[in-house]
Amino acid sequence: MIINNIKYKLSFVIFLLHFFYLNAQKEYTLEECVNLAIEKNISIKQSLIDLENASIEKIDAIGNFLPQITAQSQHVWNYGLSQNITTGLIENLTTQFTSIGLNIGIGVYNGKRNLNQIYRSNLNLLANEFKLLDMKDDIGLFVANSYLQVMFNKELLQVQKLQIELTKKQIERTKKQILAGVLVPSDILESEANLASQEQSLIQAENAFHLSKINLAQSLLITDYENFYIAEESLDIPISLILDKKPKTIYEKALTFRNDVQLGLTNIEIAETDINLAKSTLKPSLSAFVGYSGRITYSDRLSPNGNFEEFPIGYVNNTGDIVSTSIPKTSIVGPISFVEQLYKNDGLAYGVNLNIPIFNGFSLKNNVKRSKLNLERVKNQFEQTKLDLENTINQAYNNAKGAYKLYEAAQKTVISRKESYEYAQKRFELGSLNSFDFIQAKQRYEISISDLIRAKYDYIFKIKVLEFYFGIDIKI
Repeated sequence: MIINNIKYKLSFVIFLLHFFYLNAQKEYTLEECVNLAIEKNISIKQSLIDLENASIEKIDAIGNFLPQITAQSQHVWNYGLSQNITTGLIENLTTQFTSIGLNIGIGVYNGKRNLNQIYRSNLNLLANEFKLLDMKDDIGLFVANSYLQVMFNKELLQVQKLQIELTKKQIERTKKQILAGVLVPSDILESEANLASQEQSLIQAENAFHLSKINLAQSLLITDYENFYIAEESLDIPISLILDKKPKTIYEKALTFRNDVQLGLTNIEIAETDINLAKSTLKPSLSAFVGYSGRITYSDRLSPNGNFEEFPIGYVNNTGDIVSTSIPKTSIVGPISFVEQLYKNDGLAYGVNLNIPIFNGFSLKNNVKRSKLNLERVKNQFEQTKLDLENTINQAYNNAKGAYKLYEAAQKTVISRKESYEYAQKRFELGSLNSFDFIQAKQRYEISISDLIRAKYDYIFKIKVLEFYFGIDIKI
C-alpha cells in the first residue's frame, strides 16, 4: 500500500513537471504576438478609455432632449419673539415649518444646439474608433517587423552552426590528408583560424538572436525572456502580384479603407459641426417650465370648540338694557395634518423663458471665428495625412522593388560562390590549392548565404508592408 502511494505521488509530480515544461515551452505565432501586443499595450488601453468617454458624451447629448426635473425640500426652525397662543404673551419661541417643491423644465428651441451636439457626439465616437483601429494597425506592423527580425536572426544562427560543423569536418579531412602526405601541416592553420573566426560570429549571432527576442518580448510586455519562444513557421518567399500594381493604384485603394484617412475625414466633419454649435449660441433660446410648491407648519392653533360666551357690547338708552353678543369659544389644538396642509398650502407655477443674446463682449462671435479657423487647420492636417500616405506608399513600393532585385542578385551570388567553393575544395583536397585561397573561397560562400538570408527577410517584410497598404493582412 505504501509503495502504491509513493508511485502515485511520483507520477503526479512527473505530470506537474511535464505540464509546467509544456507551458514554459509555449511558442507564439505572429498572430498571437500581435493579439497579445494589442491586448497589453498601454496606448491601446488609453484609447479604449477615450472610446468609453466618447460613449458617455453621446449619452449626455441624448439627455439634452429630455426634461430637467428637480425636487427640493426644506425644514426650518425659527427662534425668536412670537405670541404664545396659550398665554397670549410675547415670548421667545421656536417654530418649525417645511416647504417642498418640484420643478420641470424643457428646452423648446436653442438654435438646433441639441441636434448638433448629438451629431457631434456620434462623430466623436466614430473618430475614437478609427483612432483605436489605426493604433492597432501600427502595433501590428511593428510587431510583425520585430517577429521577422527574430526569425531572421534565428535562421542566421542556424546557418552559423551548420557552417561550424562543416568547418570541423573539413579540418578532420585535412588532418587525414596531412597524415597521408597529400597536404602539409601548415595547410590546417588557416582552417583552424577560420573556425575560431566562425565561433566568434556564432557568439555574435546568438547575441543578436537573444536581443531580437528580448525586443519582441518587451513589445508584448513579457518579462520572462528565457522562456519566450516563437513558433517554427516555414517562411518562403511569398508569391505576390502587388508589385504589378502602380503606386498610384495602391494609394487610391488605401484612401478608401485606411483608418487614419477615415479619422481625418471624421475630424473635418467634427470641425464643421463645431461651427454650427458656435453659431447656435448667437440665436435666441426658448424654454418652458412648470413648478409645484407646498408649505407645512407644526405650530399649535386656536380652533372653535362649539361653545359660545356672551359679551356686553353696550346699553339701550331708554330702558338701560344690556346689549350683548355671542363669541365662540376656542381651544388650543395641534397643527393640521401633513397631507391636509399639503393640499391647502400648495401652489402651481408655469411659464416660458425667452433668452435673446444682444451683446456679450464679442465672445460668441469670436468662438465662431475660432471654429472656422480650426476647420481650416483640420483640413490642412488631412491634406498632410494624404501626402504622407502617398509618400510612404511610394517609398514602400520602391523599397519592395529594390529588395526583390537584391534578393534575386543574392540568389545568383550564392550559386556562383557555391560553385567556386566546391571547385576550390576539390583543388585543395588534391593539393593544388593552398589553404589561404581555399578559406577565402569558403568565407565568400558563407557571406553570400548570410546576405541571401538578409535579403530574403528584408524583401518579405517590405512586400508585406506594401500589401498592408493595399488592405492585405500581414500573415506568415
